[in-house]
Amino acid sequence: MRKTLHLIFIIMTAVFLVGCGADQAMKKGDKYYALGEYYDAATQYRRAYAQTPTKERKLRGQRALKMADCYRRINYTQRAIAAYRNAIRYGVEDSLTQLYLGQQLLKTGSYKEAIKVYGDMLVDSAAAQSPAFAKILAQNGLRGAQQAPEWKNVGSRYTVKRENVFNSRRAEYSPCLGGDANDRLYFTSTRNEATGDELSGITGTKNGDIFVSQKDEQGKWQRPQVIDSELNSPEDEGACCLTPDGHTMYLTVCQTDNNYPRYAKIATSRRSDAAWTKAQVLELTRDTLSLYAHPAVSPDGKWLYFVSDMPGGLGGKDIWRVRISETSMGGVENLGAPINTPGDELFPTFRPNGDLYFSSNGHEGMGGLDIFIASPNAFGWKIEHPGFPLNSQGDDFGMTFEGMKNKGFFSSNRGDAHGWDHIYSFENPEIVQTVKGWVYEQDGYELPQAIVYLVGNDGTNLKLSVKGDGSFTQQIKPNVDYVLLGTCVGFLNHKEELRVEPATDSEEYVLQFPLASITAPVLIDNIFYDFDRATLRPESTEALDKLVILLNENPHVAIELAAHCDYKGGEEYNIRLSQRRAESVINYLISKGIKKDRLTPKGYGKGSPKKIRKKLTEKYPFLKENDVLTEEYVRTLTPEQQEICNQLNRRTEFRVTSTTYGMFDKQGHLIVSPAHN
Repeated sequence: MRKTLHLIFIIMTAVFLVGCGADQAMKKGDKYYALGEYYDAATQYRRAYAQTPTKERKLRGQRALKMADCYRRINYTQRAIAAYRNAIRYGVEDSLTQLYLGQQLLKTGSYKEAIKVYGDMLVDSAAAQSPAFAKILAQNGLRGAQQAPEWKNVGSRYTVKRENVFNSRRAEYSPCLGGDANDRLYFTSTRNEATGDELSGITGTKNGDIFVSQKDEQGKWQRPQVIDSELNSPEDEGACCLTPDGHTMYLTVCQTDNNYPRYAKIATSRRSDAAWTKAQVLELTRDTLSLYAHPAVSPDGKWLYFVSDMPGGLGGKDIWRVRISETSMGGVENLGAPINTPGDELFPTFRPNGDLYFSSNGHEGMGGLDIFIASPNAFGWKIEHPGFPLNSQGDDFGMTFEGMKNKGFFSSNRGDAHGWDHIYSFENPEIVQTVKGWVYEQDGYELPQAIVYLVGNDGTNLKLSVKGDGSFTQQIKPNVDYVLLGTCVGFLNHKEELRVEPATDSEEYVLQFPLASITAPVLIDNIFYDFDRATLRPESTEALDKLVILLNENPHVAIELAAHCDYKGGEEYNIRLSQRRAESVINYLISKGIKKDRLTPKGYGKGSPKKIRKKLTEKYPFLKENDVLTEEYVRTLTPEQQEICNQLNRRTEFRVTSTTYGMFDKQGHLIVSPAHN
């Protein structure tokens, strides 16, 4: 009898301890859930569920439902499905259980099962209790499940390939191409090399950092490296984008607080001395209880698009935008329908042609997040589903484009048992016609502050910024005549005209925009005279005709035309010879219609030797920047070097003397506005 009582006591104690253990696990799980740490919450809910007796069906079902919600949020799809089914089996479900179960079934490609779940939800009497947004999402989910097999069967022109050079055993997502030649790929990763030692309570992996991969000289991508600057921290950084000039990065940051939920914010970093600065959080609104994430800058650099769950949206997470100014951000607005839905719209990004790419689980899709294309038109936006294989049953998101081409990279968790994202390449062989140009100082380097105006006879009127290397790329249309004007403060304008013909393959037109300085002498290359005479040789006309065009494009500019000699010969003779040569050039320009009073000839003889600019030292390494090629200096060089310097001194240049020619009358009154230049 005593043994029996002792055994009963032991059993009752064990049951009590198990019950206490389950309750403790639930309390911990609820705390983690409130903080948004769903991985840690799921671990505790799973422990509590396992310790709950099967006869306590309602309690077991409630704990299964909480566990399912966490697994859904962290992409543990199979575990989420099992937990939702357990909750339903124990008779515990809320108005969203069938919706979420259907969404999880879509993510595994179980389309027939998803159709049944959605169908039952929509005809069941309990559907009357479901929120309106749930019915809309269920209807779209049902149509997506019905169409997905056909999308897979038909396919598309897209080709997709997993790019293992970027991928690890953890997550990689949101790639972003950068660099003047698209030779850098930024992306977020939770791999072991990420900064910090702690594991995230949200995902169970390390917090994300921004990594970068660089192309080598052969064009091959190298092993990614974590950005070694203050940009990354032990906390979460990720989902970044670059401004069109590549100088500013917008990124998503998520700071840790053990007592409050973590709300994602958008921050900025500047590229300084080839390194990224510490991220500074942006205040887009005064709302501190909403998330702000997934930044994207419009191709014209005027708008910052982002994701938020702030009040005023259509439900879930919506895409918003705010105008960018030099001093602040202002005028937050929701993109509205048809882009946003009662579901989640995430990861906006732009193709340079103006198309907005985003991912959604609220539109009709193949499962998880699908990529959609929003093309602007006269009525707002036209939404397109690009089909399979760009989209899959998993999450597909985070596009980045290689210039104007319909190719680049994106992220997807398709086929990953852990639900972790990886980077894929994609290509759609469209016929794309583009113009690429370089704006640079004549006889000098690129001008990254330049602006190019592009006007077409189809109504196109664009203002294009250039990259750090002075280049720009713009998509153009066939059967259109374009005029492009390269401009930069401190330089004369340069115009190019382009006629675009229809093409059967992608084609790129390449243009050069050498801008002449207003403040420094500009060399007129390839000017030749008869030996010891002032007569222009026929091969000089090409260079002089370009000068004629330049003067016609800049009608308010007056110039001094300067001819120079080397130190050989008498000083007076050289001055007379160089003066006659300058006058020969002036006479040629007058014969081409340039007014005489815009032109001043000046022969300097050997009195103004050439001063070496940095660009010339690349061609002649024995010279140094700011060297002056005086007779004394040249005589210290080798015979070969002396001849090079003499050739450099024998030059014809022009210098701008006025930028207001013809703009004022004799009384000094303005008669022509500079805007009409």
